[in-house]
Amino acid sequence: MGEPRESDPGPPVPPPPLPLRGDPEEPKQGSVLLLGGNEVKSRAVVKYSSAPPQAAFARLQEKTDLKLPPANWLRESAKLGAAGATILGNSKKSKPFSSFGMAYDFIDSIGNDVDVVSDSENIKKLLKIPYSKSHVSMAVHRIGRTLLLDDLDIQELFMRSSQTGDWTWLKEFYQRLIDQKWQRKKKSKEHWYQKAILSKFLYYSINGDGAAQPVPTSEQQQEETTEDETDDAGRVSWPAPFEMPSSLSEDASTSNQGSVPFEPSYVVGHVASAPKEQNVTTLFNDGENSQGLKNDFVRNILWTFEDIHMLVGSNMPIFGGGRYPAVSLRLRDNNKPINVLTGIDYWLDNLICNVPELVMCFHVNGIVQKYEMIKTEDIPNLENSNFSTKVIKDIAQNILSFLKSNCTKEGHTYWLFKASGSDIVKLYDLTTLCEETEDKYQNPFTMPVAILLYKVACNMMLKKNQNRKHYGTIRTLLLNCVKLLDKGRHPQIIASANYMLSELFQLDEPKKDEGGEFPLNGNSDESYSEEEEEMPDSDENGSYSTNSDPPDDNKAVAVIKSVGELSVPEKYKSIHQIRPSCAFPVCHDTEERCRLVLNYVLEGLKSVDSSIKKEGDLPAADPNTPIPLKYEDESTGVGAECLEKQMALFLDKMGSFQEVKHSSQSGMIPGSWQYKMKLQLILKSSKAYYVLSDAAVNLQKYGRALRYIKLALQCHDTYCCLCTNMLSEVLLFLCQSLTLCGDIQLMLAQNASNRAAYLEEYNYQTKEDQEILHSLHRESSCQVFSWATDLSTDLECQLSISCKCYEAANEILLFSNLREQNPEQYTQVLKRMGNIQNEIGVFYMNQAAALQSERVENKTVSAAEQQLWKKSFSFFEKGIQNFESIDDATNSALLLCNMGRLMRICAHAHCAAGGDFKREFSPEEALYYNKAINYYLKALRSLGKREVHPAVWDSVNWELSTTYFTMATLLQDYAPLSRKAQEQIEKEVSESMMKSLKYCDVDTVSTRQPLCQYRAATVHHRLASMYHSCLRNQVGDEHQRKQHRVLVDLHYSKAVKFFQLLKDAPCELLRVQLERVAFAEFQMASQNSTAGKLKTLSGALAIMIQSQSVFQLIRKELLAEHEQRLEDDKNKLEKIPTEDPSTNLNKEEVLKLLGIFESRLSFLLLQSIKLLTSTKKKVGANSEEEEILKVNKYVYSLLLRSAAKKNLTLLERTEAVLNLLQQLTQDDEGNNLGNQ
Repeated sequence: MGEPRESDPGPPVPPPPLPLRGDPEEPKQGSVLLLGGNEVKSRAVVKYSSAPPQAAFARLQEKTDLKLPPANWLRESAKLGAAGATILGNSKKSKPFSSFGMAYDFIDSIGNDVDVVSDSENIKKLLKIPYSKSHVSMAVHRIGRTLLLDDLDIQELFMRSSQTGDWTWLKEFYQRLIDQKWQRKKKSKEHWYQKAILSKFLYYSINGDGAAQPVPTSEQQQEETTEDETDDAGRVSWPAPFEMPSSLSEDASTSNQGSVPFEPSYVVGHVASAPKEQNVTTLFNDGENSQGLKNDFVRNILWTFEDIHMLVGSNMPIFGGGRYPAVSLRLRDNNKPINVLTGIDYWLDNLICNVPELVMCFHVNGIVQKYEMIKTEDIPNLENSNFSTKVIKDIAQNILSFLKSNCTKEGHTYWLFKASGSDIVKLYDLTTLCEETEDKYQNPFTMPVAILLYKVACNMMLKKNQNRKHYGTIRTLLLNCVKLLDKGRHPQIIASANYMLSELFQLDEPKKDEGGEFPLNGNSDESYSEEEEEMPDSDENGSYSTNSDPPDDNKAVAVIKSVGELSVPEKYKSIHQIRPSCAFPVCHDTEERCRLVLNYVLEGLKSVDSSIKKEGDLPAADPNTPIPLKYEDESTGVGAECLEKQMALFLDKMGSFQEVKHSSQSGMIPGSWQYKMKLQLILKSSKAYYVLSDAAVNLQKYGRALRYIKLALQCHDTYCCLCTNMLSEVLLFLCQSLTLCGDIQLMLAQNASNRAAYLEEYNYQTKEDQEILHSLHRESSCQVFSWATDLSTDLECQLSISCKCYEAANEILLFSNLREQNPEQYTQVLKRMGNIQNEIGVFYMNQAAALQSERVENKTVSAAEQQLWKKSFSFFEKGIQNFESIDDATNSALLLCNMGRLMRICAHAHCAAGGDFKREFSPEEALYYNKAINYYLKALRSLGKREVHPAVWDSVNWELSTTYFTMATLLQDYAPLSRKAQEQIEKEVSESMMKSLKYCDVDTVSTRQPLCQYRAATVHHRLASMYHSCLRNQVGDEHQRKQHRVLVDLHYSKAVKFFQLLKDAPCELLRVQLERVAFAEFQMASQNSTAGKLKTLSGALAIMIQSQSVFQLIRKELLAEHEQRLEDDKNKLEKIPTEDPSTNLNKEEVLKLLGIFESRLSFLLLQSIKLLTSTKKKVGANSEEEEILKVNKYVYSLLLRSAAKKNLTLLERTEAVLNLLQQLTQDDEGNNLGNQ
């Protein structure tokens, strides 16, 4: 809109080449006028025109007789084109559905950008209400923020009603309203005379020669003809209540240019869209013209008047000439002055069509007198026709506010009525009145309104840049559309609308999006709802009340008590608020969202099923009508046929293939709208059930999840039965469904303890699910995938089904070439296959271990065990192949680790078969342990380095260490002396033990670190014990014996170091210390010198003194146990429930080791006393040795006294030993100080 200007706005730009109807066009014409001192902003943009370029009008000579017809009268003209008669005003009567024709052509503007859609005649009639006494009768419909206004010719309507019996309820209501019998008013002869000379004048004006050339017929005859024709043109026959055509044309080309075809696949995001050729035909057939739904205006103009945006249809003739290239031409009787109504009429016509000048031709009794040119902005100031443009603006704003505030129910037909000579304007809701009658579908506006609602919703859905903030509006449009239609008469629209409603809900959207990016509750002005309770609208200055005084007005929705109120600025303000119930529903969880989708799908399926005729009702084939054959491109056909064969082979391989007949059991015809729509609805329901199943898995409701995936696969089964051309998207989704089914079966197998609850969930079914299944069963038995969805109670069977599901999914990806297109899906399927093969392998491995534990000793390995080993090995091998094919090193390592474990079970089975009597480590055991080691080493090689997966790396290292340790232990404990030399065995044991230490990580801080430290301590202890044994048994030469002594000391000291780190292995540490003492005694026995023996004895006693920390640990645990016992005794007296005392201390082991410790300490002290005494006698003792001798004697005497006491408890004996060691410690510290 331009800025206001005080000077002449200047000539407008000539109209550009006109676009096709419905094409968007940037505004290119407009003007801002200053009229009568008041600023009125007006801008007009021609959106469509069927008129040829403007022809210059011919100025008629004075005294031209307009009563005589020109030669070109009522004939086609090259200057006018096909729309000549319309341009020259012969069809001024507005059709009852004219606004709908425009709305269909400019569907983008409906509901959003435009406030009003109407014929220009209706706009003028509304704006003249305060000035005119004539009656006003208009139908008003609301679509979003847009109001559609149509002339409602009550008299014509009742003329038809008297013949057909329709609309009798409205006729009776109208008679009560005006309180008189209805009579049709006949138009006067003067009216037809004026129309005739106007028509002749306009034809004269384009004739060019200006001369009257009478046609052969007489003037009277011609006038009669004109009267008849114009009368017919004025009487527009009303259509019957709009019904669905009995047969629909399959030819999609019958749809009008600019209209939106009805398609089943509107929406982005569904599983599989239909091919482009599968468009459902338009619903109007070729009867749009007869129904008055065609947009037959010469021009469609987007007119902005102040802040009101209107889409206006106009047939006003526009000519070139004068100072401006566009003028309007008017004929006036010189004897009749221009009144206000005529002035407003001329002014509004020029504003709407953006015509800057008016040419007025004056006549007297049909004889041309003169011409006068008037600027559009001067029209409000003409003599006898003064009016305020500001008042007209206020009237427009008040009427729009009144209608917007009261016409709130989308889809309802409102009637704006003002009786002749009355000042009261009333608004009625005809839909509500109609619903009170027997047949609520008598309203002829019902079908056009429903179609418009549907088209607007389709258009909004098809916009690529559409986002979710408009979903609330689309949903409201579709719900109101469905509400208006009779299910029996319009199943196709209802089915399609319900499908679109289901498409509004994004099934796989993350929950966080529900309230995030788009304000789902915040819709624009067009959001309103029928369910919302209407409140009386009023303002401070006045009111239009629903409760007016006359009793007949109680049916009125709202009333303007006086037309004068419309001239008061802002008298009526639109207080229409956004209705929250029209906002898109926020679903709080996935199940709620899916249930809404399934509800719409079910309604759609019901509409489709109800429209399918029974086989006996189908009409016989017409022998004269050729059967249409559908030819496909050979290349695509071959691919589809190949895919279909592969699908059949796949189903056969699954063991469930039945001969698939691509035909409907219900009698649906392939290619029909029912067929296409049902396929779309089935896919949508399948997606919804899939999402429900996935959500149930996340909630760990596996019985419910299996039920939902069963329904999803039954939908797929029906789709496969109906569809001849399998789309890749559908196959991919089938693959996803089978994968999820495999997941669920695996979860059921792993949670066998809840089987009863899962069975209950599985068997429960809602009424909605049953009805959808019933619709599916009309087309197919739905049993193709039953093998995958049965709830088994057998663990092995469940694992097997799960594996089969993954294999089926993989098979689909391979034969449909989806592997390259969907590498992520392929990777996921192979991962799951590897995982389930691992699970089955573990299952068979555990069964083999259970059989082994039940086997009687000395019995050989059974055939059943060996069979289980083979099955387990086979599944592990397949799993490794699958993981390696997708470069999954971590999972490959885990399966190799499991294979290592399987080999150890096999080794253990051969160990148990031999029995313990004279048992030796067998070659079979060695073979399987070495195989296990190889698999563990392969696992490490698969990982490469610890950083790939530290936890798995540590686990494999631990298992490898354990295997080496177990093999070394068995080799050491059950030495195969019958086959190998002792030295060879010791060498193998030593090597295995050292390898066990190599893979035992004692440094890394983890939960396994104490185990590793204990393992290392045990290995060192065993090695020390082995070398100690070799020394005792005089094995090897002197050099080797010397080496063994070093190794004994080394391993014992390392064992002590690791056991001391643990703090929870006092018995093991004490045993190692006692063995070290025994080794010292063994060395002392081979010594000859007293000094050497004293040195060895001193070292042995030092080891005994080091054991003080061990006895402190034992004492601590014994004290804790004693205190617990006292506490329990106290609780028993007070009758308080007690906990079972738990201690890790093995008392029997402690008693045994304590006895040995006391005896060895006694022996060492006695030997020390003897040697020190003998040395004293021979050489003479120094003070230090005397002190040691004194302390040793004192400690020895204490030890003897303690040993004499037979009734001491374990705690007391421990404390006594600690006391003795304390005495020796003090002596040892004193000697150290003396030496210093």
